[in-house]
Amino acid sequence: MTAPTPSGRPDEITVLIADDEPLVQKALADCLGLEPLFKVVGFAPNAEEAIALAKQLQPHVAVVDFNMPGGGQLAARGILEHSPATRIVALSGSHDHTNALEMLRAGAASYVVKGAHPDEIIETILRSARGASILAPEVATGVIDELTAQLDRRELEGDGARRLLERIRRVIDDELFQTVFQPILDIATGKTVGFEALTRFHAEPAQAPERWFADAGSVGLRTELELATAQMAVARFREANPDTYLALNASPETLPSCGELFHDSDPTQAVIEITEHAAIDNYGALAPVLDALRQDGLRIAVDDAGAGFASLRHALHLSPDFIKLDVSLTRGIDTDPRRRALAAGLIGFANELGAEIIAEGIETKAELTALQELRVSYGQGYYLAKPAPLPAG
Repeated sequence: MTAPTPSGRPDEITVLIADDEPLVQKALADCLGLEPLFKVVGFAPNAEEAIALAKQLQPHVAVVDFNMPGGGQLAARGILEHSPATRIVALSGSHDHTNALEMLRAGAASYVVKGAHPDEIIETILRSARGASILAPEVATGVIDELTAQLDRRELEGDGARRLLERIRRVIDDELFQTVFQPILDIATGKTVGFEALTRFHAEPAQAPERWFADAGSVGLRTELELATAQMAVARFREANPDTYLALNASPETLPSCGELFHDSDPTQAVIEITEHAAIDNYGALAPVLDALRQDGLRIAVDDAGAGFASLRHALHLSPDFIKLDVSLTRGIDTDPRRRALAAGLIGFANELGAEIIAEGIETKAELTALQELRVSYGQGYYLAKPAPLPAG
């Protein structure tokens, strides 16, 4: 339990952070420190210490991790028992709406997912302190559905799922997609060092690639779709035969099959990008999978870092070779001190881990200059090069 900090101005919003991950504690404190309204008054790594600190400090807001030792529900109830005016903001790495319901029943005013952008988390804390109740969009629909269970939609949902399954199956079987490749450049020299494979779909309805993969996941076909698109990317890359590496996106469920993609090509030319948004419940179970990929010569990247606090856990537990700054940090980094501060923190963290930084979404010369000043090595984005098919070698 960290020693409490005395309150300052009367208009300050005092915040207690209850989370067992030191990196999450620091990231939250750093973000809140950029807002003059907030004052972090204490940290607690478990439910018992969170309750004791809340009793002593009577904070305006307590940010409580659902999975902290002792349990977020116990912490929330105990905090409200001893500090009834405290507003509880539940923080979780899970999109499971049942977790949100449990925390709401324990007295939480709001629920936010660690994968949310830091701005969204800060806004949730601020609005909760002012009396609002906020549900993360990722869980809101599930919560509402459960609370209105008397409206039986099972038959309609079943029909919709069958239609979706047939649609995804047709996309996979008929290869209704293509691969384009976005160059990754050494931003000091302008040399292309790699290509990220991106999938574009040619099927109805017209929707973003992320939506196609999410839909596939909802009917149990995400791994199959990811492998189908990755196989096409590897084949096109091999035909072009560039003297660079190939970066492929993969969810944790697909990782065990990634090594098989390179049985006819050099796996040392491959980087597997694990998105920040992918939930990983058991890092220990994933470790031997990553070890096997590394033994084959593949490298690992954490994608979308900075889109939410889950990237810190991914980076800590996955020991990546690359950490990719999310576009939400890169966009406007030349004019926004908050984005610059968050990016600088992630860059320092990457240096400690021995990982290289790749900045995504560079769209202006000013953004590129700001990233060079922060000593970012690599970048990609429309200002540098747009995604396109690779010509055959």
